[in-house]
Amino acid sequence: MKFTVSSSALLSLLATTGKVISNKNTLPILDYFLMELNGNTLKVTASDLETTLVGSISVESVESEGTIAAPVKQMLDSLKEFPELPLTIEVNDKNWEIRISWKSGSLSIPGASAVSYPAVPQLNAEKKELTLDVDLLVNGINKTIFATADDELRPVMNGVYLNLQPDAITFVGTDAHKLVKYEAECANEAAASFILPKKPANLLKTVLLKEEEAIRVSFDSKNARFDLKSHTLVCRLIEGNYPNYNAVIPAANPNRLLVDRIELLNGIRRVAVCSNPTTNLIRMDIDESRITLTAQDIDFSMSANETISCSYEGQPISIGFKSTFLVEILSNIATPTVSVELADSTRAGVFKPVYDDKQTSQTLMLLMPMMINA
Repeated sequence: MKFTVSSSALLSLLATTGKVISNKNTLPILDYFLMELNGNTLKVTASDLETTLVGSISVESVESEGTIAAPVKQMLDSLKEFPELPLTIEVNDKNWEIRISWKSGSLSIPGASAVSYPAVPQLNAEKKELTLDVDLLVNGINKTIFATADDELRPVMNGVYLNLQPDAITFVGTDAHKLVKYEAECANEAAASFILPKKPANLLKTVLLKEEEAIRVSFDSKNARFDLKSHTLVCRLIEGNYPNYNAVIPAANPNRLLVDRIELLNGIRRVAVCSNPTTNLIRMDIDESRITLTAQDIDFSMSANETISCSYEGQPISIGFKSTFLVEILSNIATPTVSVELADSTRAGVFKPVYDDKQTSQTLMLLMPMMINA
């Protein structure tokens, strides 16, 4: 195996695929990249058994093809030190030594046989396929992933739920305290759903930033495959039934509040400094045209309050929320104005972005309140 490649192109490919690799691999071979050269295409695979990412680039001056397992850390550490220049990579098929040469020097790294590298999981014949717009997939993951849980007892909540209907797609993330539902118009051939784990969802976010064309998605009951222009991601899905998220979304909250999102977000951040570090509780007292934010930590005799102007329709209400969750929700809404719908101090608040024109997608964020001492 011998070829010439751009140092920056190879580093970019290895750095992207290398994000899959776990710090605690069960198999030693998973600490290696699988590098396969066929014709002028170099294919690089990285896996942690649950998620596999395959990327490819074109190379030049191919003298011989081949396959090698290259150590992740040594490859990345050495490539980071090069400016943009052509590198000649040669593999000794007998002792698996990887020799990297450039104009003024060379280095050698011990590789390994690729025989024991795990194969990329294949989907069964009953798989379902669809094509998704890049922006739609990026938005769906970005808007929901922060709300997913890290709960070993309820693994179904540890990923983003995708629900496909004939004319729409819904992304949902929840940890039982907060919930985000992002729904967009999308023509699908069949109704289906799956739960995408957090790690591949985050990887997709990174890889999709360089994509422009539509993404082909195929999935069966166990695995999903995302085909991009120069990458393929295959991951094991989370098995189980996702909770009925529509049942917890209030059908009608009579009290509606419109407020400047940045003003409210900054006010919460300022007041939260004095909240109890255990609960992070912030109290919101809302009436006709103002919100009073209050936080206190009795143990350390600290308290803070701030009043923000708003537009409000409904009965005066006092409600408590966890400040860290409020900050997350408001930070993940893009519009200058946010709408908050409330029923009473014990029922969930619904947060929605306020747009000036009609949208092809809808975002709804729900947050459970905390008990406040009257």
